[in-house]
Amino acid sequence: MNAERTWEAPSAPERLNLLRNARSIAIVGASDKPSRASYFVATYLQSSSPYRLYFVNPVAKEILGQPAYASLADLPEVPDVVDVFRKNEDIPGVVEEAKAVGAKVLWLQLGTWHEEAARAAEAAGMSVVMDRCIKIEHARFHGGLNLAGFDTGIISSKRQITA
Repeated sequence: MNAERTWEAPSAPERLNLLRNARSIAIVGASDKPSRASYFVATYLQSSSPYRLYFVNPVAKEILGQPAYASLADLPEVPDVVDVFRKNEDIPGVVEEAKAVGAKVLWLQLGTWHEEAARAAEAAGMSVVMDRCIKIEHARFHGGLNLAGFDTGIISSKRQITA
């Protein structure tokens, strides 16, 4: 049985503001495997955004040509956003790490919802986004998303007719 969701999610303008104000993003649970969602998101952010990216994975040495770090505490700066690709039961520990380093935003990816952890993060002064993909949100706000997930350059509600 699913518990009723009572946490209030930030609105689209609030999410846009979080992304606009961010300068650095730490991807916790980043993978060096191209088949993983975190790798896809990291590839997109690396090529299509202005953010300084940090990859947190205690077993990887390097991801996408950048060093991987064992923990948030090992990063060379405090990340503005902590983007989490971890199992639900790992989220409270990530929140504790994010609080300890002074991160401003906790971002839980699609399919991840942990109200207790969200409330703990908010109590520590962090903004929280849950069950949303940071890549999709960035693309949505920057004109790079359509139904297929990328910008076709065509703005139309009509079906394209080809010869």
